[in-house]
Amino acid sequence: MDILTPAQRHKNMSHIRSAETKPEKQIRSALFRMGFRFRKNDKRLSGKPDIVLPHYHAVIFVNGCFWHGHEGCPKYVVPKSNTEFWLNKINANRERDKKQISELIEQGWRVGIVWECSILGKGRTEKVREAAAQICYWLEEEPSEIEKFF
Repeated sequence: MDILTPAQRHKNMSHIRSAETKPEKQIRSALFRMGFRFRKNDKRLSGKPDIVLPHYHAVIFVNGCFWHGHEGCPKYVVPKSNTEFWLNKINANRERDKKQISELIEQGWRVGIVWECSILGKGRTEKVREAAAQICYWLEEEPSEIEKFF
């Protein structure tokens, strides 16, 4: 049972953005401080990746655990109201993600995915720094690894 009225729920949901999210900005900022230069949300690529690093022929998506159905994550909880709608929506997002990642890999891009849960919570600053360090290592030391989760 939803504790919010439909109008309150609508207002809350309308404020959720698909780009320029806080986790996305934090990862970009950390990578920029490490000396990486990139493009944001390049419309020419499948899925408009959050971060595009042309020099490394790599893209990075910063995924929200709820919206992309991160299995086993405490942030991914199926709502108790309108369950069928949400399951259909999240499953469609997962399928779209798989398709977009496959297209990018076919085009020769390396794909990195940062899950929201890995950089939120206590010690957020350190978690963001650690994720950026892992991305740095992946970009410079593991060129054969096509798809990586952070």
